[in-house]
Amino acid sequence: MTERGNNVFRKFLVWRHRHISEKNFILILSILIGILAAIAAVSLKTLVHHIELFVRDITAREYLNWFFLALPFTGITITVIYIKYFVKDDISHGITKILSAISKNKAIIKLHNTYTSVISCAITTGFGGSVGMEAPIVYTGSAIGSNLGTACHLSFKKTTLLVGCGASAAIAAIFKAPIAGLIFALEVLMLDLTLSSIIPLLISTVTAAIFSAFFLGSQVEFHFSIKDPFNYNNIPFYIILGVVCGFVSLYFTKVNFFVENRFRKFGHKYQRILLGGLLLGILIFFFPPLFGEGYIALKALLQDESELLLNNTVFLEFGTLNWVLIIFLALVLLFKVFATAITTGSGGVGGVFAPSLFVGGLSGFIFARLLNMTSWVKVSETNFALVGMAGLIAGVIHAPLTAIFLIAEITGGYELFIPLIITASIAYLTIMYFEPHSLYTKRLAQKGELITHHKDKAVLTLLKVENCIEKNFMAVNADDTLGALVRIIATSKRNIFPVIDKDKNFLGLIPLDDVREIMFQKEKYDSVFVKELMIQPPEIISLNDSMDTVMNKLKKTGLWNLPVVENGKYLGFISRANIFNIYRNLLIEVSDV
Repeated sequence: MTERGNNVFRKFLVWRHRHISEKNFILILSILIGILAAIAAVSLKTLVHHIELFVRDITAREYLNWFFLALPFTGITITVIYIKYFVKDDISHGITKILSAISKNKAIIKLHNTYTSVISCAITTGFGGSVGMEAPIVYTGSAIGSNLGTACHLSFKKTTLLVGCGASAAIAAIFKAPIAGLIFALEVLMLDLTLSSIIPLLISTVTAAIFSAFFLGSQVEFHFSIKDPFNYNNIPFYIILGVVCGFVSLYFTKVNFFVENRFRKFGHKYQRILLGGLLLGILIFFFPPLFGEGYIALKALLQDESELLLNNTVFLEFGTLNWVLIIFLALVLLFKVFATAITTGSGGVGGVFAPSLFVGGLSGFIFARLLNMTSWVKVSETNFALVGMAGLIAGVIHAPLTAIFLIAEITGGYELFIPLIITASIAYLTIMYFEPHSLYTKRLAQKGELITHHKDKAVLTLLKVENCIEKNFMAVNADDTLGALVRIIATSKRNIFPVIDKDKNFLGLIPLDDVREIMFQKEKYDSVFVKELMIQPPEIISLNDSMDTVMNKLKKTGLWNLPVVENGKYLGFISRANIFNIYRNLLIEVSDV
């Protein structure tokens, strides 16, 4: 922004403070965020849609699509080059980055994230990368909210709320599901559920859904109308499906995490691109439904056109027998997780939201088709596919409420509300028994950085060592006599005295209790020196220590004060009392929405 632009913006902020309350200003910003997030979502979906149509038109000219061997490699290569030479930052795992920003960076997300994830994801997914667009667009929406909050000099709490508005608006814009977007922000980002936070979130999601519907219509979205009514007699099968979805979610989580980690540890970046592009191309060559997000394949399942998924595959030669279709779809289900992890592990940009829906739809459909192959029960395959989608979302991202309302909204009603609740809840409980963290939070949890889900720890992380240092401890020199020490004690209000040399290097400390008896023996005032009385603290604190580390050191030693030393130089003391005071004030600030 130019200097003139900065001056105009500053004048606007001054005018805003005088004429618009902060509460109303947040509501205005939530509308703006909804519009911008919708524009970003529409741009990404439209771009991917047309790239994918162009690519599929090319591949459709051949019986066996040899182009599939090269297209994913091309998309991943272009994405990596774009990120390395233009973005110059890591933009993978968008939702994990949002959680990290809220936890450790005062909800500040870099400005380039308002557009770089859109471009990168469009390239990756358009050329066949087997990932979803939801995480990148959520990251984009959150970045929009973060940068608006930062530019307007809002507090951490208000900026975090705007980050949530951007994330929820992105989900609402993609699926035209405002309630699901709202719940996503509360359930995944763990925003506080208060009236003053609900209203901005609702406004941003509704605004985004309206604008998305205006620009997209029904041409480039995933939408389905329920044809078959819910049958209460099928409840036992929905319960079993919930367990199945829980174990499939566990498979999804474990395999995705394992494969992606192996790729990131493998060789040079361009070796990963070559290997990943080749493997992904081979998988898509044999299993074309793995191409892109998978919504085209899902629509075929939901429209009773599942046999179309066998087109352009070697399985078509075996006919359209049920067992052939089931084996093929089961293989697609198993390999979709590998395809997703290979895409992101080799450098592509995308998320696991759409792949989760895809795998869930396949799980529900296969389960229902197997039931229908028996002679004693008939169930709706489309209903089970839809409910299976909710089961996988509940299991993979640990968000059962988001899953329930998302499927309810994209189907245009609540006809399946009961089976959605049953299957999503059971899937969530099943995976929670084995895996307490979702794919979004697992990496943060392993590094001890998952603190958005724990407010006390989150507030503690906002504290910095340099902001908690107390410098009113009177230092003494190692060569000082006991008499000089007593004179310093007489004027000090603290009961610990750091010992330093002439260059302020930290040598030790003297607790008042350790010299209380000898300080009254005047005959020793000139014969006893400070260096003979000082002791070494059991722990010292560095400026780079996290506040969690500081608290652990205080707890381990049982002391109320520990010295802060950096490069050997004495800086001051950290005390429990001061930390508690600062923490209490910050907790009030963070909780004041």
